[in-house]
Amino acid sequence: MKCEPWQCPLCGGPLTGERDLKCPSGHCFDRAKEGYWHLLPVQSMRTKAPGDSKEMVAARRAFLNGGYYSIFGQALGELCLEYGQPAAPDAPLHLLDAGCGEGWYDRCIAGQFEAAEQPLALAGFDIAKPAVRWAAKALPAARYAVASSFAQPVRTGWADLLLNCFSPFAREEFLRVLRPGGRMIYVVPGAEHLYQMKAILYDTPYKNPVQQVAYEGFRPIGEREVSGTITVPAAQLEALFAMTPYYWKTPRDGAARLAALPELTTDIAFRFLVFEKE
Repeated sequence: MKCEPWQCPLCGGPLTGERDLKCPSGHCFDRAKEGYWHLLPVQSMRTKAPGDSKEMVAARRAFLNGGYYSIFGQALGELCLEYGQPAAPDAPLHLLDAGCGEGWYDRCIAGQFEAAEQPLALAGFDIAKPAVRWAAKALPAARYAVASSFAQPVRTGWADLLLNCFSPFAREEFLRVLRPGGRMIYVVPGAEHLYQMKAILYDTPYKNPVQQVAYEGFRPIGEREVSGTITVPAAQLEALFAMTPYYWKTPRDGAARLAALPELTTDIAFRFLVFEKE
């Protein structure tokens, strides 16, 4: 990756180096043995281990590696190829994954770019160190860091294309790290996503709202929805449940009903909203 994506989280200066990253002010960040950098200052951490736990990351990794969300990975890679525009014709696409998790989405994208023989410079970050550790081990060609969406250690204007998949929407930071004319793919659940799971969890299940939201500084340029049906065995149901916001707000009896099932067949649906920086 010729142009490093990172800037110093302490002073904002550019970070350079292959292994140890250093800024002009002398701040230095060592690369972990798995290949990532910890760019989340201690003073910005509300807890000692922010984000998903090691167990939650392992469960999500096992679920995603099972291929249940394959239609998601396929569509995301296709959209990155369609809407991603490098800053120069012969340059790689600078792709930034804000909230990368354990990197499963990134590996889907990297595979499609390789198949299409399109150059890709991929960087991603997440606040959960266990997730970033897996991402860096699984895709060594990418650059990964532990960081927050609301104080991204990313150089201003570095990204040609930014991904935000079910992660916090940090509008001001997204606008800052995207170059002029850069684009963003924002992924949200479709109306029917996991509806049958919600019918088990809640007495009155509900569909996800489908709304068009305007984001200042961005103009919408595309939208796509993909949907399908999956059957999840009991061994993976807890992992799927833990990947959703319902995990934190479901009454105990609803969670018990889900845990008692031998398997669950449910709809999945994803909306991909594409924006361009104005």
